[in-house]
Amino acid sequence: MARPSDTKARIQAVARELFAEKGVQQTSLRDIADRLGITKPALYYHFTSREDLLLSIVQPLIDDVDAFLADTEANAPQSPRDLLQGYFDITFRHREVTVMVVRDLSTLAHLDLGSRMGNWRRRLIALLLGPDPDLAARARAVVAIGGLSDCTVEFADVPAATLGPPAVAAALAALGSGPPATG
Repeated sequence: MARPSDTKARIQAVARELFAEKGVQQTSLRDIADRLGITKPALYYHFTSREDLLLSIVQPLIDDVDAFLADTEANAPQSPRDLLQGYFDITFRHREVTVMVVRDLSTLAHLDLGSRMGNWRRRLIALLLGPDPDLAARARAVVAIGGLSDCTVEFADVPAATLGPPAVAAALAALGSGPPATG
């Protein structure tokens, strides 16, 4: 017999697949249970609702970004390269979730991710540029951060060690903090 944690992880894996394939709103708990070959009550034993299941999949990303930002804000300033590399590492590690969210933007509304992601971006900009940057600097930072995140979605099948250097170099170039990206 499978341990509850094994079953929970299997449910999350199948839900991620179905959410990415069909979208969150178009995927029912019945769909997930059927794909797993378990009963709907067995699924309810682990997750009380589709939203509960969705949150369990997205929460590690939320926790990691929040912890990264809190740690970075509390400690000595990092170089733009180190800050962007750290952010890239987190977004790459959670790229499956990001791809799932991007494919079904209604997910943003369900978990209030839109405002949370906007807050993350503002905090990153403050860490990169300090207080009161001008509009041009803020625009470059938005392009840098957004482009870095987009790379993890657009090139989801490329290993982090291959994708990271050119993605971070491009983000630095957008900021005006490094040489133009090559490759």
